[in-house]
Amino acid sequence: MADPLCPLCLRPIPPEAKQSLHHLIPRLKGGKGGPVVRLHQICHNEIHARFTEAELARQFSTPEALRADPRLTGFLDWVAKRPPTFHARSAGKGRRRR
Repeated sequence: MADPLCPLCLRPIPPEAKQSLHHLIPRLKGGKGGPVVRLHQICHNEIHARFTEAELARQFSTPEALRADPRLTGFLDWVAKRPPTFHARSAGKGRRRR
């Protein structure tokens, strides 16, 4: 069976890769128990470094919406060149909860 694909960077997520579940609507904004997607941990970190919880709830509740935003374009181009198990700390400013 093939490894699942990360819906953000579209790279495979092998079992040994750092990974996590992302709530498409943040739990703090009513998404507890809502839909989740499996992402590479680096992709998940990047989402939360670039967007507030309010932005995620209002505008970015699908992987397609996230991929289309220009704030992630550079990251997605960069990470696409890395192996599926690659992980590094996010260069973002840290989690934004507003």
